[in-house]
Amino acid sequence: MALRGRRGRQRRRLPLSLPNEPISLEGLNVPSDAIWAWSIIVVATACVIIRPFRLPEAIWAVLGAGALVLAGFLSWRDALLGIEKGIDVYLFLIGMMLIAELARLEGLFDYLAAFAVEHAHGSPQRLFLLIYLVGTLVTVLLSNDATAIVLTPAVYAATRAAGAKPLPYLFVCAFIANAASFVLPISNPANLVVFGARMPQLGEWLRLFALPSVASIVLTYVVLRLTQHRALKEESIARSVPHPKLGRGGKLTAIGIVAIGLVLVTASALDKQLGLPTFICGVVTAAIVLLISRQSPLPVLRGVSWSVLPLVGGLFVMVEALVKTGVIGQLSALLHQAVAQSVPQAAWSVGIATAIADNIANNLPVGLVAGSVAASDHLPASVVSAILIGVDLGPNLSVTGSLATILWLVALRREKIEVGAWPFLKLGLLVTPPALIAALAAAIR
Repeated sequence: MALRGRRGRQRRRLPLSLPNEPISLEGLNVPSDAIWAWSIIVVATACVIIRPFRLPEAIWAVLGAGALVLAGFLSWRDALLGIEKGIDVYLFLIGMMLIAELARLEGLFDYLAAFAVEHAHGSPQRLFLLIYLVGTLVTVLLSNDATAIVLTPAVYAATRAAGAKPLPYLFVCAFIANAASFVLPISNPANLVVFGARMPQLGEWLRLFALPSVASIVLTYVVLRLTQHRALKEESIARSVPHPKLGRGGKLTAIGIVAIGLVLVTASALDKQLGLPTFICGVVTAAIVLLISRQSPLPVLRGVSWSVLPLVGGLFVMVEALVKTGVIGQLSALLHQAVAQSVPQAAWSVGIATAIADNIANNLPVGLVAGSVAASDHLPASVVSAILIGVDLGPNLSVTGSLATILWLVALRREKIEVGAWPFLKLGLLVTPPALIAALAAAIR
């Protein structure tokens, strides 16, 4: 016999008519259909990270979302509601991907990488610092995904041309993509996921995250630089490399990026959602550059990673299932109990737990769950800040921690460079904890 949910809505039974008797988990009575729903979500998330049969991540996310609906754990209306909750994120991603792809095609990133080599004056240590600064700038203004997708190949080409071993400088792209991703709301799509419509105004954002961002960026640089000391000391690089000329399209793109930054900072200061302004700025900038240079839009459109959109949409649907099955409510209750006992201790605990969870389940689904928990009721600012820092910075621990790091790996594989999970983890274990602890300490002060 079908059971009624809390709102009196009929739940459909599984096609196999599995029993829905409560199962006791450490004193909690959990309906068996919730256990099955969670199992589907766990398997789908694991497949997104592992990519069985080399199928794109988006396919597994969509299959997981579809399985939840077909099995009756989530109505199609609730699934659509979950997808709808991600509209601001989709618009943000489209706008940023358009401008990043345009910058790549116009050679802006190649120009920046060659500029760094030129001004290194033959010093590997100086080149390391300059690439770190360029990566910080790109992450802050264009999001961490742009650093992973577009700056990484440019750094590879420039360092090869200079006669350097590329890997130490490529590690810069991977780690700064996450370390600088909470300087501004636009620096990481996960920021929109965690805060959603509750995005702080720019002044409040800077008050919350300016010091943690400085701590994250500086500590990540210091430890990463120390780990690469021997590799940098043992090599020499050319004082100059062929410098690509930045054409009119590239200059217009650079101006467009600055304009986008100003528009988005203004939107954030006015407490407006960032998705639509980002989308409009990206489309307008791309249209102006392509019209003036009389180019077809097809290369730009083909270069955009459109599969990211169904990936994020599928994750939103799976998180909606977690909401309906009570997981979010239980996590929220636990967090509020911890806050009632000690706010600083709760902030430290949730920040570290979120950072670890990123590397188990990737920071996109973790960010969606964390954002839902944070939205469930009023929480102290330090606790919400700790959640965001864990979501953004925690992924530096492993190659599976964030979408940006996975995209960085893909960019390296295109250049026939393989970085295994264990070597990255060994480096991440050295680099991430000091930066994470310093950033959390600055946020919880």
